[in-house]
Amino acid sequence: MLEAFAVSTGVVALGEIGDKTQLLALLLAARYRRPRPIIAGIFVATLLNHALASALGAWLAAAVDPTWLRWGLGLSFLAVAIWMLVPDEADEVEGRPSSRLGVFGVTVVAFFLAEMGDKTQIATVMLAARFGELAAVTAGTTLGMMIANVPAVLLGERAVRRVPVAWVHRIAAAVFAVLGVLVLAGIDDHGGAPEGGG
Repeated sequence: MLEAFAVSTGVVALGEIGDKTQLLALLLAARYRRPRPIIAGIFVATLLNHALASALGAWLAAAVDPTWLRWGLGLSFLAVAIWMLVPDEADEVEGRPSSRLGVFGVTVVAFFLAEMGDKTQIATVMLAARFGELAAVTAGTTLGMMIANVPAVLLGERAVRRVPVAWVHRIAAAVFAVLGVLVLAGIDDHGGAPEGGG
C-alpha cells in the first residue's frame, strides 16, 4: 500500500509539471487571483476524476486475463513514457467555463474536464490496475497533482519557469519506462499480478 501511494504520488507529480492542467491552474490563478477556491476546486476535481480512474483500473485488473493485462499494462506504461516527452500547449486549455459557477465551481468543472484522457488520468488507471490499491493510488495521484499545481496557483509563472520542465518530463518518462519494462518482464507481485510472471 505504501509503495502504491509513493509511486503514484511521484510519477503524477513529475508528470504534471508543464502539463495542460498545470497551465490551466496558472490561467485560473491569473484570471481570478483567488488561490483558496482554486486550490479547493483542483483538489475536489482531481479526487473525483482519479477515484473514477482508479475504479476503472481495478475493474480491468479483475476482468482481464492476467497475461493480457500484463502486456497491456507494460505497453501502456511505455506509451505514456513516450507521451511524457511531448509538451502540452497553453492553447489546449483555453475555453474556460462560464464564471456564473463561481471560482470554485469553474475550477472543479475545468479541471475535471481537462483531466479526461490526460496523461495523469491514464497513469492513474494503469497504476490502479498494477497495484490493486484503489485508495492508495487515488490518494497518491491526488497528492501528486496538488504538489505540482498548488505552487503554480500560489506563485504563478515564476515558480513554473524555474523548473526545468524538459528534464522533469524526461525523468517521468524514465520512471514510466522502467515500470513498463518491469511489468513486461513479469516482475510484478501486486494486485493484478501476472500469472507465472515472477
